Amino acid sequence: MPALTTVRLTCSPLQESDWPFFLALQQHPDVMRFVAEDRSVADIREAFESRLAPWTPGSAHWLCLVVRDTASQTPLGVTGYIHREDDCAEVGFLFAPSAQGKGYGFESLQALCEFAFNQGGIRRLTATVTAGNIASRALLEKSGFRLEGELRESYFLSGRWQNDWLFGLLKHEFQA
Repeated sequence: MPALTTVRLTCSPLQESDWPFFLALQQHPDVMRFVAEDRSVADIREAFESRLAPWTPGSAHWLCLVVRDTASQTPLGVTGYIHREDDCAEVGFLFAPSAQGKGYGFESLQALCEFAFNQGGIRRLTATVTAGNIASRALLEKSGFRLEGELRESYFLSGRWQNDWLFGLLKHEFQA
């Protein structure tokens, strides 16, 4: 898997040396607020290791790319996707609080979509966002994703059932 590059960013496959950054993201309450409850270091490590395996289009595990500022090589976040069907995949992203609101999410998601549609054999990308996560919703909509529905009481988080927003983007919509 080659690195994806944009004007400011390099998105490259997760490496063992990225463990401290991955752990910090997964343990940051602001980053994980709409994603998951506190997890043990062992559970986070298991998720990390599942993303280290070499990835090719069609792999059953997440493509996990570390998003870095190209000039400084500072890690800013992670992005990627996982196949849900042969030609359909779900995107995901997490960014450090210091990297939020600066356009890095949009820039890296555009590069990811371009790769998925033009080299990854993807026809349709989806995203699932906990209702109330306005920043992720805005990023997806800016990237061309459309809100396709809402699953009521779909996800248990923070001691109560949460709704999920479902988004989709088709290849021909992205290229338009």
